[in-house]
Amino acid sequence: MNQEHHGHQFGFTSKIVRFFIDSKLTPLIVIAAVLLGAGAVILLPREEEPQIVVPMIDIFVEAPGMSAKEVEERVTKPMEKLLWEIPGVEHIYSTSSPGMSMAIVRFYVGQNEEEAIVRLNQKMFANFDLIPPGVSQPLIKPRRIDDVPILALTLHSDRYDHYQLRRVAAQLHDAIKEVPQVSEVTLIGGQRRQVRVALDPARLAARGLEPVRVAQMLQGANRQVAAGSFSAGNREVLLETGGFLRDADAVGAVVVGVANGKPVYLRDVAEIVDGPEETANYVLFGAGIHHSVTLSEAKGPGRAGETAEILRSAQNDKLREEPAVTIAVAKRKGTNAIKVAERVLAKVEALKGRVVPADVAVTITRHYGHTAAEKSNELLFHMAIAIFGVSILIGLVLGWRESGVVAVAIPVTLALTLATFYFLGFTLNRITLFALIFSIGILVDDPIVDVENIVRHFRMPKNKGRPLLEVTI
Repeated sequence: MNQEHHGHQFGFTSKIVRFFIDSKLTPLIVIAAVLLGAGAVILLPREEEPQIVVPMIDIFVEAPGMSAKEVEERVTKPMEKLLWEIPGVEHIYSTSSPGMSMAIVRFYVGQNEEEAIVRLNQKMFANFDLIPPGVSQPLIKPRRIDDVPILALTLHSDRYDHYQLRRVAAQLHDAIKEVPQVSEVTLIGGQRRQVRVALDPARLAARGLEPVRVAQMLQGANRQVAAGSFSAGNREVLLETGGFLRDADAVGAVVVGVANGKPVYLRDVAEIVDGPEETANYVLFGAGIHHSVTLSEAKGPGRAGETAEILRSAQNDKLREEPAVTIAVAKRKGTNAIKVAERVLAKVEALKGRVVPADVAVTITRHYGHTAAEKSNELLFHMAIAIFGVSILIGLVLGWRESGVVAVAIPVTLALTLATFYFLGFTLNRITLFALIFSIGILVDDPIVDVENIVRHFRMPKNKGRPLLEVTI
């Protein structure tokens, strides 16, 4: 509703302006807004990627012995038909390869992630009877934006091979998993420990054994089963039978059959090797050039031989590559990438010399927390430049009182925006930062135009003696 005041009509916006002009609480509200914004800058989680909810689920199905064409016709296509029946599915991407079918199901943006996973699981479990013989049950693995690593640490050394580095990285992996707000830790590269069993067909035939029988006996021996319990005094003792095989000697001691009334051990019919697995992928760390040659050094008297030697050394350094293993760290949803990365790096630093040997270097090859911090700090820097520049411009043209109004309006507006981000659960990421930087242009332009227009009207002869509210609205 509008009301008249000294012949002037006031609308809803005018009432808001009038309240802040007449109220003695306005300075306190401005101070509170700035403090809220400062607190939001400190408390807002910072990350590289925005929290866009796009449910995406991977489905893996094994089909041993089938060709890629058979997998497509018998597994992939029927599975796609079932998946399209799930509400909210936008795209399905599938790949058929010999013995394996993989499908990626992507739902519409904004779909509830948990509900999408539940719907997909229900659809798959309700149609297990349609699985062809010899095909495994589907492995369902959701993917999230937070699965993208925020930190990558590369362990490399010229004294350790891929197998040894993998063992060091595995210990560091377990320690990093204990850091709060860390969701996933992945090892990339290196060679895992593996006990390989190479059966000898001649020795198997001499003892009347078949490979399938040996595999079954080995699988049964590598198992730990609860066998009950009994009471002893005031205690209850749990009994377990069997145990997991831990080394080549334990594997070789497994009884796989009987021949001529004597037990046949696995070591009697196979070669057993405890060592690194076959290499599946390589991670190498390039050290780069450690030497440089200036033009004056190259032209110095009697320096030709020395210069050539330095150049050869530099070339060798450029080509030098060391075995490496990378540890990729992902954070939990909604957490601060900077804080999580700092905790992980502090943990790694504390483990140097104990878990990580002195001759193993740890290099940061990805640090999204550092990137997020740089971008957010850049925003604050640009905001300060905008406030300073606009205030100086208005102070020189219109007056320092008017420039003070602008110097307060811009930071208060951004402070309230950041506080709103915090209360709504948003994060500072590349999208929100771009929006804020883009809005600085509007915040710079509007105060100049508005304040200049208000001052122009305020200085008109006809407006002398009129209330400030009537002049500004």
